[in-house]
Amino acid sequence: MAVHAHPDDEASSTGGVLAKYADEGHTTIVVTCTNGELGDLPGGIKPDHDEHDEELVVKLRTAELEKACEILNVTHLERLGYRDSGMSDWDHKGHPDAFCNVGFDVAVARLIELFEKYRPDVVVSYNPDSPYDHPDHVQASKITIEATKRTQIPSKQYYTAMRSNRFARIRELLEEAGVELPPRPAPNPDWVKRSQELEKLITSTVDVSPYVLRKLDALRTHESQIQNFMWNRIPEHGLVEVFGQESFVRMHDTTGAALPETDLFAGLG
Repeated sequence: MAVHAHPDDEASSTGGVLAKYADEGHTTIVVTCTNGELGDLPGGIKPDHDEHDEELVVKLRTAELEKACEILNVTHLERLGYRDSGMSDWDHKGHPDAFCNVGFDVAVARLIELFEKYRPDVVVSYNPDSPYDHPDHVQASKITIEATKRTQIPSKQYYTAMRSNRFARIRELLEEAGVELPPRPAPNPDWVKRSQELEKLITSTVDVSPYVLRKLDALRTHESQIQNFMWNRIPEHGLVEVFGQESFVRMHDTTGAALPETDLFAGLG
């Protein structure tokens, strides 16, 4: 079970493992906590623009999510239907119905219902201390941690992670392909420090190279959010290089599987 904040997160951070484990015969479940109301409309129309229509955004993103899950062969898609909170520095996060403002125990109870329904052996969400610090990602992570503690149903729980050198390599490959990119922004020292600290925590790296193209096809379905998909310019060998592994931090385990590991189901028989 992968517990995500918004439509498109399932493909970007766990598309490889979802496709891999579905193909290997495992039941895969995607839980999407919010509707993504504050995403862009086609043409890059932002939430505060006069032409932004939240109902239309939800309609588009729901259809994109369903298509992405079909591509990844996801067994079950569950949508909790909470309101998108927006980024941490947006005023939208003050909306009383925003996911980050929902009663914590209420949200945990919703997820516990799904734990009891599906009895997942492995649960994946985010690191609540990630420098990305999106309120919905933090909330999704925290309710996953709490549901795991309260039920003890999952045998293993993971945070998603990404090695920092992947970002630099993506830029190099785009530059090699002739893509004009804006100047490199000055690195935020605090962001860099936190990212490096979190990278040291990685325990599990899964080879998803045979599934890279499916992962990117799933990501492409979220076209309302991904304008000018530059990765289309990267040759296939480069895509496999930068997206051929998905990394995780194991935070809960009852199997005793040895670390580091290359399989999220290690120790489960």
